[in-house]
Amino acid sequence: MYALTCATRRSALALAQCRAFIDSLRARTGDRPIRELQIVTTGDRVQDRPLAEIGGKGLFVKEIEEALLDGRADFAVHSMKDVPAALPPGLTLACVPCRADPRDALISPHGGLGELAASARVGTSSLRRAVALRAHRPDLVIQPLRGNVDTRLRKVDSGEVDAIVIAFAGLIRLGLQARVTEVLPMDICLPAPGQGALGIECREDDRETRTVLATMHDTDTAVCVAAERGVLSAVGGDCRTPLGAHADRVAVGDMRLRVFVARRDGSLRKAEQRTAWPETEAQAREFGLSLGQTLER
Repeated sequence: MYALTCATRRSALALAQCRAFIDSLRARTGDRPIRELQIVTTGDRVQDRPLAEIGGKGLFVKEIEEALLDGRADFAVHSMKDVPAALPPGLTLACVPCRADPRDALISPHGGLGELAASARVGTSSLRRAVALRAHRPDLVIQPLRGNVDTRLRKVDSGEVDAIVIAFAGLIRLGLQARVTEVLPMDICLPAPGQGALGIECREDDRETRTVLATMHDTDTAVCVAAERGVLSAVGGDCRTPLGAHADRVAVGDMRLRVFVARRDGSLRKAEQRTAWPETEAQAREFGLSLGQTLER
């Protein structure tokens, strides 16, 4: 049984979800030796500027993908919402495991979103979240806030901000769900494409590793995420584009896809919802592309 090397970011959340995936993989494929290659990405190093100013979410995966391409790692565990719509030539998403809760969560000592005082300071790193929050509560003051989960929690604990909004899945994976004041409904804050899901990336020509990783693939999650990433491709979405997209199964075979896109200042906000019956990832991606293209008109 040959050893594998898994590349991951060095943040507490990245390590937690990487190690949980590896434990599940070993449980299905035997006690395979898997080494961990920790990489500090540009997105992790540069914390004093918004992602939109330094190159976007792809900066959380660029150095990791370089490690895959040069053979230092065999596969990588990413938060799917950080993975750009187009992968570098030679790489593929070999596996999309079962998704955790995709919603956003608010943490505040002052109560839920409806209980925050006028002019309460809400910290978030996401233009999507900022636009959604302003649409629902235009009286709030939205403050840029980057950093890992612990850093953001310290900001709200110290009173630097009155609340933060963060992905619920990350808190679950860190065992911090008890910190959540309110899980935000999707009609207020639609998740980013792929939020809550992991994307397991490897070299396209590495058939042995792809076969091992395929044991963890969840078809239903993968089809839903493919629809969301189809929207991402159509809109050309990155961290400069406030974009939400979420697909789910509302009945056997039926997929509901909800999307919204806006300008950075929140103007020209467009929202759409459609139902279709895609059976494959390719069909779901085309569904997402089609819906995304209507938002661009």
